[in-house]
Amino acid sequence: MDLTPRALFGLARTTVETAVSVPGRVLDLLGAAEAVVRQADELVTRTARVLDETEALVGRARAVTAAAEGVTTDVGHTARTSRELLDSYAPLAQKAQPLAQRFVDELSPHEVDAAVQLVDQLPVLTKHLIDDVLPILTTLDRVGPDIHQLLEVTNDVRQAILGIPGFTFMRRRGEAKEDE
Repeated sequence: MDLTPRALFGLARTTVETAVSVPGRVLDLLGAAEAVVRQADELVTRTARVLDETEALVGRARAVTAAAEGVTTDVGHTARTSRELLDSYAPLAQKAQPLAQRFVDELSPHEVDAAVQLVDQLPVLTKHLIDDVLPILTTLDRVGPDIHQLLEVTNDVRQAILGIPGFTFMRRRGEAKEDE
């Protein structure tokens, strides 16, 4: 290859330009490298944050899973209990259904209102029953002999009055005065 002064000068010029531009390029590369490092730092920070959030989410998911297991256990228990109750009460319900249907069919609004009023009065009725009626009922076993004795005395008095001379005359006279 034949180097002419012009070619040599051009080569030197290109070499110098390249040499002069190297520090700028190195600085640009260093700036780009610093930007990449900053972005990498930011990426690491964000990744750490995402990892922390993921760990927290996994913890909450575990808690939800544990709670769901408890709910599943409760639901299973409730389902078993419901099945047992249905099995126990189904024959009774089937037997009572026609009676309940008849009761509902024949019940009038007026009767429902009366039943509601009666239920509203139950506290008062209960109080009177306990305070007034039941104490009287406990004495009824003593009333029988007393009434029997009273009937005997009344019969004796009647016989005594009938035995009074002139009583029949006085009785007729009293009846006549009442009629007037």
